Amino acid sequence: MKALTELAKRRGFFFQSSGAYGGVSGFYTYGPQGATLKEHVEDTWRERFSVAEGHMEVDAPTVMPEPVFEASGHLEGFDDMLVECAGCGASHRADHLIEDNTDIEEAESLPTDEVAALIDAHDIECPSCGAPLADQPVEEFNLMFETNIGPGTSQTGYLRPETAQGIFVEFPRLKEYARGQLPFGVTQIGKSYRNEISPRNALVRTREFTQAELELFVDPEGDGPDIASVADVELTLYPASEQPDGDYVETTVQDAVDDGVVEPWVAYYLGVAAEWYETIGVDFERFRFRQHQSGELAHYASDCWDAEADVSAPGEDAEWIEIAGYAYRGDYDLTKHDEHSGESFTVFKQYDEPKTVERASVDPDMSYLGPEYGGKAGAIADELESLAKRDRAAFEGEAVTVEVDGEEVTVPVEKTGFEVSEETEAGRHVTPHVVEPSIGIDRTVYTVLAHAYDEDEIDEGERTVLRLDPSVAPTGVAVFPLMDKDGMGELARDLAQDLRSAGYDVTYDDSGNIGRRYRRQDEVGTPFCVTVDYESVEEEPETVTLRERDSTEQVRVPTENLTSVLADLRAGETTFDDL
Repeated sequence: MKALTELAKRRGFFFQSSGAYGGVSGFYTYGPQGATLKEHVEDTWRERFSVAEGHMEVDAPTVMPEPVFEASGHLEGFDDMLVECAGCGASHRADHLIEDNTDIEEAESLPTDEVAALIDAHDIECPSCGAPLADQPVEEFNLMFETNIGPGTSQTGYLRPETAQGIFVEFPRLKEYARGQLPFGVTQIGKSYRNEISPRNALVRTREFTQAELELFVDPEGDGPDIASVADVELTLYPASEQPDGDYVETTVQDAVDDGVVEPWVAYYLGVAAEWYETIGVDFERFRFRQHQSGELAHYASDCWDAEADVSAPGEDAEWIEIAGYAYRGDYDLTKHDEHSGESFTVFKQYDEPKTVERASVDPDMSYLGPEYGGKAGAIADELESLAKRDRAAFEGEAVTVEVDGEEVTVPVEKTGFEVSEETEAGRHVTPHVVEPSIGIDRTVYTVLAHAYDEDEIDEGERTVLRLDPSVAPTGVAVFPLMDKDGMGELARDLAQDLRSAGYDVTYDDSGNIGRRYRRQDEVGTPFCVTVDYESVEEEPETVTLRERDSTEQVRVPTENLTSVLADLRAGETTFDDL
């Protein structure tokens, strides 16, 4: 990580923000190389997960009002464990201290009292000052950034901790765009914010980050996905039953579904994701899908598989980081927003033929409930209505009991207006379930860099090289004149402009000797370099030297063919060996 972060800073991939003012922990600026790399990763994700799947894309605000997060559960259940040092006052994430100082993994799934006991038992000290943390309380800390919307008596808002809620709250309108047809998907790429207790590891744990999320709305009673297109994609799975010390399961998407290891919709997107990760240069020797254990599942998920990558240096112990989550969220989100907003978060599902059904209803006698129960009368009526829908048998006796504000209230059935009637229905309203691939773009970028980073030795000596896939490399091709004289510089500049016009990200460089220029491009991952030399300006037909980054091999290519040759190389239709 140290070597990579130093390279990233020196060559303009990423660096800590606000350095002129001492920097701010957890915030990073992408430099010229990194911003383009990140954009390319986002573009390839959009092409595969949105365009190729036929989904819609939205761009929602990053600030949302408090009721959104009351409904979603983030105000109550979006916490990390915090322990504060009595010596220096520094705050630390307690579960990370456990993982860093013991053999225990996934400590975030443990309750706070157990984490506090482990800190005591292992005599864990403050990483900042070395003071003992024993006997210090471990508390839950909400990770959302709070803000005010408007002046004066303003409305409380929060910076969104995930892009998903921006999609969920707009479901009533989005379903209209989808004409109420399930399944349909909505994607979004954007910033999210979490007030991390202890940001660390460069882009791996930050307070501002970019997510690429797909929310797929499916009929819970409908057909599953057609997995034929990804059926044979190979997966490395680490099921919860095999953790922490068991074996990986090497399988295919089809077999994972047939064996009941992965829910079909999630399995489909594991297959889609595996193909995508391969195209952007993730090393599958250092990659796995790990299933969440029950204690670490988010409050909204019934099942989740994380895409994890090992970003350690060769020969070191594995350092697995989560780069994405593939979750089955059920109907949690839409049900919560339906309850809190007063809007309908359901889809009308029409029957093939109308059906006659029995429907239970109540019409409470408020002239009885009001005098008898006062201010609770309205809440009692609501509870009676809810009970009639889910359990009509409760009304078979002389009285029915409901719970209001923690107290049981008994109402005579004759005062509830309970009845069962027959109705003819053309269809019914269903609450869709949600399948969510959620990709951390920053962590994916970091993984791509870590897996591309290499140090090797060539004829000219040692070099550092990023073996980035051409689909995401910040610069597609670099153009050099051997020297900026005798027409070579002019020809090289014209050639660079022609390549830009053809859609290539091009760097032009005439500074220093040619070997140093190659090294600079190797370090930023440029897959191909074009050199204009004396032969280029003196001989016919006009040719240039084309150099491949990984092998450092060179070939002469006619200038008039250069654009098509580069296009074939980038698309994988031609290899450098073919040339």
